[in-house]
Amino acid sequence: MTRFTTYLFLLFWGFYSYGQCAMCRAVLENEAGQTTAKGVNDGIVYLMLIPYVLIGGLAFFTYRHFKKLSKKSKTP
Repeated sequence: MTRFTTYLFLLFWGFYSYGQCAMCRAVLENEAGQTTAKGVNDGIVYLMLIPYVLIGGLAFFTYRHFKKLSKKSKTP
């Protein structure tokens, strides 16, 4: 259970990180309302997260597939 909690914590920790580069941040901080900056930051983090979810899903299903194959080969 603690392993699951750790993975869940690491997954959601990325939502609080900032994904803007220094140039994007400098341009967007000069704006009067910070709504555009927040939108750009959320978009960057969203686009950054998708490859990790896809690779993680692929790794999970590959692991599960090979685990099933090893169980079948061990049963008489």
